[in-house]
Amino acid sequence: MNILLVRPDGIGDEILCLPVATALRRLLPDAKVSFLSSVYAAPVLAQHPDLAAILTLNGRERFADLVALFRRGFDAAIFLKPFRRLMAAAFVARVPVRVATGYRWYSLLANRRVYEHRSDFSRHEATYNLGLLRGLGLEPGELIRPQLFLTDDERQEAAAKLKAIPSPCIVVHPGGFSSRQWKLQHYLDLTQRLVKEGYGVVLSGSQTERDRFREETGWRGSAHGSILDVMGTVTLRQLMAIIGASQSLVSGSTGPAHIAAGLGVPTVSLFDPRRNQLPTRWQPLGQGMVLRPDVPTCEKCIYEACPYWDCLDRISVEQVCARIRQVVTKPEAMAVAHV
Repeated sequence: MNILLVRPDGIGDEILCLPVATALRRLLPDAKVSFLSSVYAAPVLAQHPDLAAILTLNGRERFADLVALFRRGFDAAIFLKPFRRLMAAAFVARVPVRVATGYRWYSLLANRRVYEHRSDFSRHEATYNLGLLRGLGLEPGELIRPQLFLTDDERQEAAAKLKAIPSPCIVVHPGGFSSRQWKLQHYLDLTQRLVKEGYGVVLSGSQTERDRFREETGWRGSAHGSILDVMGTVTLRQLMAIIGASQSLVSGSTGPAHIAAGLGVPTVSLFDPRRNQLPTRWQPLGQGMVLRPDVPTCEKCIYEACPYWDCLDRISVEQVCARIRQVVTKPEAMAVAHV
């Protein structure tokens, strides 16, 4: 059976789909499982033993191109997120089995529908994804956390880079676009605090995130031998390897936290209080700590009109630093702390 998992999305979103591939390889050992990814996130999936092929979309494809893609001999397409245009293309391509959630009008484009609301945020995204296997008549079984894979060369290159700074090494990622953020100045203050405590620090992020970080904090790099700034200078695979060679990563609710979890590296993640950011739905599936401000859960951000507008900034640098010390010295199963 030739099965296509469909979710061209963000890094964390795609990582949380990997348990579906792992379950399929266990339940249908002879199946060929492919993944339709975004160009941006695809490198994260490389080397995964449960994926036979990774196809990519850049979001600018003509509809005819999408139809042609789905006509590549797939027996089933599982839409791990119901992208309407992609579902229509699979329908036109006459993919024999098309699995999706069942509560949108365009769910009619699927012929195997799984009726499960995700809007209550009561379960983890990976668990919701796994539940779509019922559309193939399969019982998913227990969730196996996502794992990511690096080559020996990638690991050796990262280890060589990190020799330049002290150990333990902490990756500080002051970026992300899908969530509210801790102030960038706090990330810089945290970096300087960690250096004073003897840690090595890697600053990570894209070129856009680097520009914003420099603009808001005045950061112009450091001659300090304890800081390695790789913002905007490494590929996604190189960043993965650096994270994999570190002892912890601190960030918001963003893709690198899921990368770290997938590589067995404990995380400290700062989550805002919006309901659609509940840790029950989005926490990294690994070891570490999720920090949430001790304010009421909200439906959406109303910015300065909210009395808790400074929600994330109520979390202090010292509170984050204390959790980093904790997860580095004694990493444990993911826990949530309201601080």
